[in-house]
Amino acid sequence: MSARPSTTPPTTTPPSTTTTTTSPLGPPSPLSPSTSPSPPVRIGALAPLSRPGWTEAGRHLLAGLELAADEVNAGGGIAGRPLELLVRDTAADPRRAEAAVDELDALGVAALAGEYHSVAARAAATRADALGLPFLCSSAVIDALTERPADRVARLAPAQSHGWRVYAEFLRAAGHTRLALATEPSAYWAAGARVLREELAPRGGTVTELDARALSPAALAGELAAGGATALLLLTGFPDPAVELVRTVRRDPRLAGLLIGAPAGQPEFAEWAALLGGEAGGIPFLRYLPAHPTALGARVEATLRDRLAAAPSFVAFEGYDTVTVLAETLRAHGADRTAVADAWPHVVVEGTRGKIRFTRPSDGAPVWQWDRPPVQVSDRDPADPTRFRTLHTA
Repeated sequence: MSARPSTTPPTTTPPSTTTTTTSPLGPPSPLSPSTSPSPPVRIGALAPLSRPGWTEAGRHLLAGLELAADEVNAGGGIAGRPLELLVRDTAADPRRAEAAVDELDALGVAALAGEYHSVAARAAATRADALGLPFLCSSAVIDALTERPADRVARLAPAQSHGWRVYAEFLRAAGHTRLALATEPSAYWAAGARVLREELAPRGGTVTELDARALSPAALAGELAAGGATALLLLTGFPDPAVELVRTVRRDPRLAGLLIGAPAGQPEFAEWAALLGGEAGGIPFLRYLPAHPTALGARVEATLRDRLAAAPSFVAFEGYDTVTVLAETLRAHGADRTAVADAWPHVVVEGTRGKIRFTRPSDGAPVWQWDRPPVQVSDRDPADPTRFRTLHTA
């Protein structure tokens, strides 16, 4: 998601103690922890399921995680042992994420999976590595997922610098080299702004930051009208202030023709379309799907659509792929934590969006990274905001 930072300041509520073994959106699998005589193999699952986290993203992530777990159990589990997910709500709060990792470690999970928000994922990854607990991060993209090299941590989502470079390529190809950024304080937003500057400045482009907390939407529109930018990128929380910014800019005649972009992926989710209606379309965002679905992806898409009663986002596929990778690793190497972590460079798994392998990137990224995650720039069709269009593929 792309859209990985918290939408509002984090809380310090203690972690949820919710435990799930099968999806609440579907029937229990044939092999489940409640019916099997063998002790389950447990995976801890982290997701933002309450505010201020982006709960729609959390729900899609969890749906993917749970569907894959159900399918693993339907296929006999892990060497005859059922796979059990212990789900914890991070609410996008780093402290809550750390506490959840400690709790799950004490419960003896073989590995951790999930998380969407970069701030929570970074806290979870750092703590998991310190505890010797393997963590396969599903969706958080911030490059510095840990401050130091962490052999226990791997990631499926592309690093932010890669995705945002692709987005900058799209902007350049469309003739947009004078950018304005509506920003809020966040390490994630600051990293994104830095990538855009590095990509555009050497080619004569300009990037101007406008503080979305200090300026009202109307005042920010005034700055845009005076500044001459051809594109405004929303590096802000959702729904506030992003939705009101879109409405204000779209309705200002001085800004006719100004491109609005949301590289972090806010338009992917149904809530965006529900809040903005006819104004939801024509706003490019990063989407981590292949140009053409794989056979596995098409099958999983249909099942997730039934479970969610809506089109699954790329985040749901990230969740499914996470458990699929962990299950294959556990089958091959057992539930020993060290063996699971040692297996990252040897993983070769067919996921919903392509073949998954992990490498250490040459740019010095501190965690194991899926070497070729798909990246595209998409938008909602202005003529029909329920439809997506692919505008650019990496």
